[in-house]
Amino acid sequence: MALILILILVVVAALVVSLLVWRQRDHQADRAEMARLIALQPADPPCFSVDMLAGLPEPARRFFTFAIAEGTPLRTVARIEMTGQFGMGDKAKPNYLRMQATQVLAAPEGFVWAMSGGSGALRLSGSDSGKWTRFWLLCGLPVARFGGNGDHRRSAFGRYVAEAIFWTPAAVLPGPNVTWAHVSQDVARMTMRHENMEQSVELTLAEDGRPLQVSFLRWSDANPEKAYRLQPFGGYLSEFRVFDGFRLPTHVEAGNMFETDAYFPFFRADVTAISFPEPDR
Repeated sequence: MALILILILVVVAALVVSLLVWRQRDHQADRAEMARLIALQPADPPCFSVDMLAGLPEPARRFFTFAIAEGTPLRTVARIEMTGQFGMGDKAKPNYLRMQATQVLAAPEGFVWAMSGGSGALRLSGSDSGKWTRFWLLCGLPVARFGGNGDHRRSAFGRYVAEAIFWTPAAVLPGPNVTWAHVSQDVARMTMRHENMEQSVELTLAEDGRPLQVSFLRWSDANPEKAYRLQPFGGYLSEFRVFDGFRLPTHVEAGNMFETDAYFPFFRADVTAISFPEPDR
């Protein structure tokens, strides 16, 4: 009997160690991907000038002159610290968990969002990126691991392209892979292309150029059928502050089925800091 107990303890200990090593490898992957994205920061970026906006639709010009001060170095990679709530349920029962997170955003190349939240038996941590979604319960039990395929990559691309508009506006200035189109007096459409992907996002503005909301069709399986398809996604932006010459929202609420009766803002974030890190060169 004693021998059986010892064997059980050995197996349990080996399992715990294996899970801890597995979790540590996830942390290492997060750090490595963040470092890779930060290395994409322009070493000596040009400075913003309204001359760069020639030919853009009026709503787009209004947005950029609100979001970027004249003479601001056009850094395109941001590190964003946030707190807030993350919904684990649905519209009827949101089951919000308090969370804190760090995100590195580098459109069009990718992003990493590393979070921890909840408490007690519902302590959750993990990360989301253009390559994976991985979450752990109690820091040691894997509860969600997927990604690494075309559907996930396309869905992630929609998310971070939309976030680039309001958190890294220098990354969505017009260029070979970014175009802007007029939709209405207060709405402009930005389209970003990268490798074999393309994503359009509509930006709604106030009269002064302040962005009020983003909306787009996102490739997603967040539906009862769990089938990937294009469906509405978007969010509301508020509480703007200036970070290194960029005027950016510090409160964001977003979710699936945006502007429909089924809209559920599962993501509620309050930004505590935004920086534009210099890579180790």
